[in-house]
This record gives sequence, C-alpha cells and structure tokens, in this order.
Amino acid sequence: METGTRLANKVAIVTGGASGIGAETARVFTDQGAKVVICDVNDALGQAVVDEILSQGGNAIYRPLNVTDEAAWAALVEETEDSYGKLDILTNIAGVSGRDPQQNTQTTLTAGGLMEDQTLETWNKVMEINATGTFLGTRTAIAPMRRAGGGSIINISSICGIVGSWANAAYHASKGAVRIFSKSAAIQYAHEGIRVNSIHPGFVDTPMTQPGHTNPEIAGLRLEATPLGRFGVPRDIAMGCVYLASDEAAWITGSELVIDGGLTAA
Repeated sequence: METGTRLANKVAIVTGGASGIGAETARVFTDQGAKVVICDVNDALGQAVVDEILSQGGNAIYRPLNVTDEAAWAALVEETEDSYGKLDILTNIAGVSGRDPQQNTQTTLTAGGLMEDQTLETWNKVMEINATGTFLGTRTAIAPMRRAGGGSIINISSICGIVGSWANAAYHASKGAVRIFSKSAAIQYAHEGIRVNSIHPGFVDTPMTQPGHTNPEIAGLRLEATPLGRFGVPRDIAMGCVYLASDEAAWITGSELVIDGGLTAA
C-alpha cells in the first residue's frame, strides 16, 4: 500500500472499522502516519484488521464500541486521550442498512421494505445506529478536539442522504439526518478549528451491499445508473476520508463530498 505522511502525528478513531469502508479507512490512515483506534461490535474481525496493520508497521489498537452507548463513547474517548495525549480525527462510519440480516441475496430493488411495511422497531434501530450514533460520537469528540486546538470529524452519510429511492425510508432518513447534522455541527464549532464534513458514497462493494450485488438484476441496474461504469471499492471512500482528515482540507467544513461514480450527476 501507499505510505506517506499526510496524517503524521495525528490520532484517529474509526468506527465500523472491522470491515468494508471502515477497515480500509483505518488501513489508509495508518499508512499515512496516524495512530488509529479501531472500533466495532465484531471483535474478531476488528482485531484481525489491527493485526494486519501491525504486521505492516502501522500503529493501531482495537476497542469494542456500541455507537449507541453514551457511556461507552465517553470511556473510549477518555482512554484515547489518556493513551495518546489528544484526539485529532473522528470518522463515524458504523452503520446499518435496515435489511434483514439473514438475507444473503436481496430480492427487492432496494434493501428494506416499503414504508408501509416498515416496522417501528426497524426504523428505530436504523435511526439509532446511523443518526444517533453519529451524534454521540461527534458530541463526545468536541472537548478533546478543543483541547487539541482543533480537529476533523468525518461523518459517512450516503447518496441516500441526498436523493430518495423507491424504498428503505428509514435508511434515507438516517443518512439525511447525518448530512444536515454535520452542517450544523460544522457551523457551531468552526470558530474552534473543529471541522465537520460528510461523505456520500454511491454503490460500493462492501459486506453491507453484497446481498444486493449478488442479485444480477439489481447489480445491473445499479451499474447502469453509475456513469463511471463500476461499483466503488472501500479505498475510493477511504481516500476521501484521508483528504478531509488531513491539513490539506484545512479550509473545508460543512461540506458534502460525494463519491459515487457520477450517479447523482446523471
């Protein structure tokens, strides 16, 4: 992998770091010199990512985290600051689609059901993890970033936070919440040098999208809608995270970085 110094001497927390976009972001952050605390609810996969990073000379540790647990966030951030002396970067990547977790192949055009079939339980779970989890992480990171003299918070939204689709209203609502929340937080803390931005991936090959992409009809429709003609890979999004985390983006806050192969431009 490419190595560099774009994040040298920075300390980062990456949620959802056990797989997909989160795992790749953790890898790229360490490649660029950051010390990374990888968090997830899948302890085995999270530790495997850490072991891989350590084997390549990077600096990372794993800590379990339920992003909906306020006390767990406080403990994690306190430990990070105590161990490394500061917190420079937070990437809120952990999220769920709302799809039935037992579904290996998606049978409908979008994950999750039509709104009239959506249960309150599913709605609340999606909103709690995707939106409330992002709020809790962002709120908890403010104080240590203030003490560090500034920082960068990167919240993973989606193109579903910009445009609608035929179904999965809970996912769209949660990602729309992340988008607007990020702008509000950016305005509130800009004067303290704390930048908050959102990233909006299109269709990326990850464990979350795998059930959809294993259905040829769904995969074909998604590719047809993507002008660049391929699905994204986690590294496409991770490199956007590197940019927003780095000092290269020092004058960027409250922005939306869309990384979707041109889908929303069509």
